[in-house]
Amino acid sequence: QVQLVESGGGLVQPGGSLRLSCAASGFTFSGSDMRWYRQAPGKSREFVAYINVNGGSPVYADAVKGRFTISRDNAKNTVYLQMNSLKPEDTAVYYCNALRFPYQWGPGTQVTVSS
Repeated sequence: QVQLVESGGGLVQPGGSLRLSCAASGFTFSGSDMRWYRQAPGKSREFVAYINVNGGSPVYADAVKGRFTISRDNAKNTVYLQMNSLKPEDTAVYYCNALRFPYQWGPGTQVTVSS
């Protein structure tokens, strides 16, 4: 079955950086576009970033454009999210998602940006 396991979250000060990872299994990872979403307390889940099967055509939400970078390693069945210049409003649980399986979600990884 489809499994997505996010990691790399934590507590970081404003202006800091984190690199999130999402390990995928149970499907042909190289055949699926991938996305990152996030959900802040009291808010609905929102789109963060997208990458196609070949690692190209990245798309970012306006709120993270220029600060976050999505990438993938098809040999490792892993998608990444490099987050720089973090702001308190980036605090959320971050989830990855396979476009081919839009209703399958992992447990997420908590990112807290606070001084």
